[in-house]
Amino acid sequence: MTELEQKRARPVRYRIERLLDTLLLKGRVAAWSYRRGLHGRLAVTRHDIALAPEKRLPRPLVIAFASDLHAGPTTHAALFDELARLIEKEQPDVVLLGGDYVSLGGQHVAGLARLFHIAAKAPLGSYAVIGNHDIWHGRGGIEAQLRRAGVQVLVNRNQRLPAPFDNVSICGIDDPWTGQPSPRDTFEGAAGVRIYLMHSPDGMWHLTDERFDVGLAGHTHGGQIAFAGGTPLVRPRGPLSRHHCRGRFDFAHGPLLVSRGVGCSALPLRINADPELIICTLS
Repeated sequence: MTELEQKRARPVRYRIERLLDTLLLKGRVAAWSYRRGLHGRLAVTRHDIALAPEKRLPRPLVIAFASDLHAGPTTHAALFDELARLIEKEQPDVVLLGGDYVSLGGQHVAGLARLFHIAAKAPLGSYAVIGNHDIWHGRGGIEAQLRRAGVQVLVNRNQRLPAPFDNVSICGIDDPWTGQPSPRDTFEGAAGVRIYLMHSPDGMWHLTDERFDVGLAGHTHGGQIAFAGGTPLVRPRGPLSRHHCRGRFDFAHGPLLVSRGVGCSALPLRINADPELIICTLS
């Protein structure tokens, strides 16, 4: 999507974003924030999911999940180098990416090329869904950047992992509100073990009788700015996002893990909502 197309499609948001870009000095404020530790401290959060006996895997499957990178003036690029090193250190079997790769302009996705290439080196591959910021700024170019790096983009479809994990499917749905989500297409023909990949916890909102073994979502940033106990100062938008901001939640459909994400949106600042890479082990 060109800048003129964005201006015509979203005139109010376009003006707000241009003003924000100016106030943030095109990334210099984010650089200052990062150097002073105000992006938070990136670390690994670990979760273990036990499968039913009939779904036994040949060995535990290690999944890395990163979401909400927000490349652009709100997040300093050094944070993406940190994330790349963390993924390489953890050596997961598969890397999943949860959307919102950019802020204030689709062109900023170019700054994620190295990270995408590292994610794609995972033995069982890397898979991604698209977030609302990506759609606002032209999803086509962002999806193309992911595919060039070797990351598979899942839009209302699923993909089986290579053997010996070919009884596991990554089921990726389109963004719940700005996209065109279709749970039926997302899960159709999926294998017995299903990993539900969505941008927002509101991806749960559209489900009917679909079941999964673990769901992964971002979008909320854990509030990005929160009180000491983790309660967001301002709750994220979305009927489920408001009350499912971070951590594990058990639904009838399956367990959902909500990430605080990595980057910053609107303000280059995180308080009591540190960035995280989720490492989930299915066994």
